Amino acid sequence: MTSTNLPDDLSNSVAHALREDLGPGDITAALIDPQLITTATLIARQKAILCGAPWFDEVFRQVDPTVEVNWLADEGCELAPNQTVCRIHGKAISILSAERTALNFLQTLSGTATLTRRYQDAVAPFKVRILDTRKTIPGLRTAQKYAVRTGGGTNHRMGLYDGVLVKENHQYISHSVKELIERLSPAESQVELVEVEIEALEELEAAIASGASRVMLDNFSLTDIARAVQQNNQRVELEASGNIDLDTIEAVAKTGVDFISVGAITKHLQAVDYSLQFEKNVAR
Repeated sequence: MTSTNLPDDLSNSVAHALREDLGPGDITAALIDPQLITTATLIARQKAILCGAPWFDEVFRQVDPTVEVNWLADEGCELAPNQTVCRIHGKAISILSAERTALNFLQTLSGTATLTRRYQDAVAPFKVRILDTRKTIPGLRTAQKYAVRTGGGTNHRMGLYDGVLVKENHQYISHSVKELIERLSPAESQVELVEVEIEALEELEAAIASGASRVMLDNFSLTDIARAVQQNNQRVELEASGNIDLDTIEAVAKTGVDFISVGAITKHLQAVDYSLQFEKNVAR
């Protein structure tokens, strides 16, 4: 990932996280000699996709710009258990104060990227893309969306402002899908995504006729997904969604849908286990 792919709010996210953890100051680290210089080594305790290095770096930059972080692995690469990921050199009090916030970003984003990669690998033989959802950790939307891309997945809309998704609740309390989409202003109709969710195969033709560019098949059976693909005949993009996991995703991919959205990659992730170890020898 290049810097152009990084979220615009990265620095602000780090600043918020540091305020949350440091508050008015680290009273425990203040007990350490402020001139003490040390080196710490970051180790990955499990197989994982490395993700979040820019956030890790930014934490140390904001706490103390003199701290040096030397990465020994590239963002997005696969880490082996017990692999040394980076070395950190600088004032001991600065490293101690920044440690938890830096690791929180790294373990969470690596967890997101690692789980995304598992899903993407499961469908690698098929022409289907794994999508994320808006089921993200509050305050980490852009960071987790970045992690999904790092893991090989594809972003769905970022929020409610950059795509149209007419879900069942919109339909329950309003008019027909076609009438809803016709209400879009010329500017709104130019957004990248205009999608309609359906819950039964009988709704497919109306969804296609609405003018949507994509139809979401919500909680369809495998049989009905396959029927929808055949009936659609590539007129619009089809997205399968709803309770799809690693045990079932290959079968869904085989039906020929264009996308499979998986909320689990951002909400059921397991944080990657990293360990930051300080060297015993220190110098003033």
